[in-house]
Amino acid sequence: MTETLEIVTFRLKPSTEAGFVANNGVMTDWLARQPGFLSRHLGKRDDSTWVDVLRWQSMKQAQAAADRIMAEIGDSEALQAIDPATIDMRHAEVVLAG
Repeated sequence: MTETLEIVTFRLKPSTEAGFVANNGVMTDWLARQPGFLSRHLGKRDDSTWVDVLRWQSMKQAQAAADRIMAEIGDSEALQAIDPATIDMRHAEVVLAG
């Protein structure tokens, strides 16, 4: 298996940042229970774009989780705060780790 990075960028709906941050534990806890999940880093750029970088044991496991997340926790305040029109999800195989 080749480790995979999942890089997701998005913006939040107006006036939802406080709820997004305060309730993001739901997403972190859900991810921790997913097969193949290794780590997560969430950041915010100066232009208010959020960047979520997840590390998975394999592409297959990353895609399986992506296929299930909305059905399982899509109604959470954290996920509802995300503007779906702004989501950009990409995957990359890890070729070097330090």
